[in-house]
Amino acid sequence: MADHIAKILWLRGDQNFLDNHYSRKHVIQLDGGLEIPASSSPHNVPLPYSDESAADPEELLLAALSNCHMLWFLAIAAKRKFCVDSYEDNATGTMAKNANGKLFLAQATLNPITTFSGEKIPSQQELEGLHHKAHEECFIANSVLTEIICRPVLGNG
Repeated sequence: MADHIAKILWLRGDQNFLDNHYSRKHVIQLDGGLEIPASSSPHNVPLPYSDESAADPEELLLAALSNCHMLWFLAIAAKRKFCVDSYEDNATGTMAKNANGKLFLAQATLNPITTFSGEKIPSQQELEGLHHKAHEECFIANSVLTEIICRPVLGNG
């Protein structure tokens, strides 16, 4: 049995599929019951055949990288007795062509802002060390070829 399950569901309905004018809107169903509206990116498939309000694969990959990094960061910070109050990341991704001329997520930049409280607040160097360790441990980062840059900022408490 698989450790993780994601079901993708797309239905044609009454659309004329063969003329390539069909909606790319679909649903991702995760094993915990969450349903995520999804679509191709409007950067790749023009509106109205894509849905800019839905998650696209590139955004989901970027979110997975950011999410995995955050979870590792929180675990490492707790283990080192740094009390994290908040963590916000406005991650960005850049698409580029690879050596075969195919588009891929060439770079992901994580921009985490973390606030701490208590007597033990990390220095900028310690903060960067926490993020470096989180990056090394992140399952998703270890699964992709994308260059991942992390630019951590210590937030105000």
